[in-house]
Amino acid sequence: MLAYEITLLVFQIIFSAFIIFRERKSTSSTWAWLFIVNILPIVGFVLYLLIGRGIAHRKIFRLRDEMRPNYERELAVTEALEHEPDLLTSITDNHVMGQLIHLLFHEERSLISVNTGVEILTDGAVKFDRLIADIEKAHHHVHLEYYIWKNDEVGLRLLQALVAAAKRGVEVRLLIDAWGSRMTKVKEFHELLDAGGFVAQFFPSIFPDFLPTINPRFNYRLHRKIVVIDGLVGYTGGFNVGDEYVHTTKKFGYWRDTHLRLTGDVVYSLQTRFIMDWNSQHHDEITKLAQVYYPVVEETGSDVVTQFVTSGPDEKKQQVKLAYLKMINGAEREIIIQTPYYIPDTTIHDALKLALMSGVKVKIMIPNKPDHPFVYWATYYYTASLIRHGAEAYTYENGFIHSKMIVVDGEVTSIGSTNFDNRSFQLDFEGNLMIYDEKLSRRFREDFFEDLKVSKALTRERYQERSYWIRFKEGLARLISPLL
Repeated sequence: MLAYEITLLVFQIIFSAFIIFRERKSTSSTWAWLFIVNILPIVGFVLYLLIGRGIAHRKIFRLRDEMRPNYERELAVTEALEHEPDLLTSITDNHVMGQLIHLLFHEERSLISVNTGVEILTDGAVKFDRLIADIEKAHHHVHLEYYIWKNDEVGLRLLQALVAAAKRGVEVRLLIDAWGSRMTKVKEFHELLDAGGFVAQFFPSIFPDFLPTINPRFNYRLHRKIVVIDGLVGYTGGFNVGDEYVHTTKKFGYWRDTHLRLTGDVVYSLQTRFIMDWNSQHHDEITKLAQVYYPVVEETGSDVVTQFVTSGPDEKKQQVKLAYLKMINGAEREIIIQTPYYIPDTTIHDALKLALMSGVKVKIMIPNKPDHPFVYWATYYYTASLIRHGAEAYTYENGFIHSKMIVVDGEVTSIGSTNFDNRSFQLDFEGNLMIYDEKLSRRFREDFFEDLKVSKALTRERYQERSYWIRFKEGLARLISPLL
């Protein structure tokens, strides 16, 4: 028995050293894993193998941007803005926005679009009606990637539109995340496959048809939502595919989200991201970036400036988080946030507290009910922490708020798939659109205040009234928050 205990102790020491020195995780994440491994030696080891290993050193995505049609023209526009201060000032006289544009171009190679048409979609039924109408007009290709796809009423309706497109000769490629869509099997798309379409899973499970929950890359999920049609129309935002995003349900009520329909040069960036994601998972790679995937776009009649920024655990830099930090630190008057999950790391949380202490108003809206219990109670705890520093916090009472939005000073906005939590910043593959436009930012701000009409203030008094059971759940959720 003594030999067994010594062996187990040596194993724990070696494995703990591996976690500390090889993976180079954040301090909080490292301590959380050390706690789990030492409390549950064997189980902790298995959990770490499934969900704890990093992948930042791996090359997952491939694409030669210099070979892409129209890339030189986009790059020329971006570089001209970088080297001509007067030209950048003509877009924005806010130096923080100029620095943000500079940051995202140099650190993430996010190209700048000065010809972006933006249509805001906050209702699921409207979003899917609009999307299906665009698919029905497609001539060459429809590219889609979603975290969650359910073949229920909404999913089947969208699937039929894709089948019809494939039958008339349109290239259809659908990429779904294997974990988020774990209850949806590839064979359920047989009609689309028979019509000539392609379907792939991102980081598939070991036994996808029998045990979809057994996935060695449980943590690293494709959370982006992207659609590109004929290289001319793009969609991105927070909506997944399923009935709960369209119909009022008993569990969630009305689903409130934010999605964008885009036209103009920025669609090129969505297209490039999709092709990179697709090529990483499918043997039928898109290797010839023909003009049909990047057609010359017409003027949209809009002078809205945008950048599409993506991030993921395959890179050490957390690009979307850096954008959030720059926005928060550059705020002079007001920061507005809508998020279903607020479980920030220290840098984001401290930046918001510093903004509050500097006199900047912070308004944050979260759901009034959980879709993931531990995640919700950690969100509740960290939101209350902001209240203590003077933030105005609200719980959305008309259903479930899933919108991922930050608006700063009514001048710059970020909309996309990225939540304010460690999972989005460090573990998932995300995508957000940065919008440098005062008129649109005011519109997003107005939407927030419209949502306030069906929301309830989370005051200090209301927070203190929570039960001891909720306090216990908060404490437990806070303890494991680096892993959520």
